[in-house]
Amino acid sequence: MELIKHIKLFVIGAVSLLSIHSTWAQGPPVFTDTPIMLGLEGGGIRTFGNIISKENANAYMQVLAVPYNINQKWQIGAIAPYVSISPNGMENRSGIGDVKVFTKYQLFQKDGKGKTWRGLIKLTETFPTGNSSEVPALGTGAYQTTVSLVHGYITTAYGIYGELGYNFTGEGLPDNLIYNLALGVPLLPQQYPPKQLNLYLEFNGNLVFDDVGNNLFLSPGIQYIAGRRLLFESGIQFPLDDSAPSGQKNNHILRIGARLLIF
Repeated sequence: MELIKHIKLFVIGAVSLLSIHSTWAQGPPVFTDTPIMLGLEGGGIRTFGNIISKENANAYMQVLAVPYNINQKWQIGAIAPYVSISPNGMENRSGIGDVKVFTKYQLFQKDGKGKTWRGLIKLTETFPTGNSSEVPALGTGAYQTTVSLVHGYITTAYGIYGELGYNFTGEGLPDNLIYNLALGVPLLPQQYPPKQLNLYLEFNGNLVFDDVGNNLFLSPGIQYIAGRRLLFESGIQFPLDDSAPSGQKNNHILRIGARLLIF
């Protein structure tokens, strides 16, 4: 009986390890959220820079995100952006943008051989910490609450990710609907420790109500997984539909970042 118990523990541990390996080998999308937690109780660090080119301005946003797993189904975290905006013919302004806190809870997980299907609910609260009283504004000046459903079907050959969320906005600003879809394909054979190169093609949308319009981006990306705990990623967003007023429309958004798991 003792031998059987040890065999069961070994199998459970091996399945958990392979699950973490498969998660890292596929990797999370560059712009779309993922239903995969960090694997075990522990935390991580994600940072990326967005280089934003607009018709009449350039901007840079450096983001620091710190997720932490309470357990294998529940995660909390915070996101803090530093924003720098350089409008044409105006003085450059920079400082802290709107800070966010979030929590994720896994609703279901169905695993098979070399594949997994998972879904979670995510709640995000945005605080108006960015200065919005001067031009150009560094924040929205409004509290915002976002409720999202995130799903993913991930195999050793590809991953499909979907995200649908509703953003409740205060201070008279219009609510908006968030919708994202991503396809990821690993280019190298599976190995452990994981070293993988992933390609992503994403569609990232935001429908703003009160007849403001729709924002939709085509977002190709690339990701290199350097081991069990570290990955590097980059992607670029091209607007397919941009509801911003004339002179403020996006030309493109370039993202370069990294993620680190801490156990």
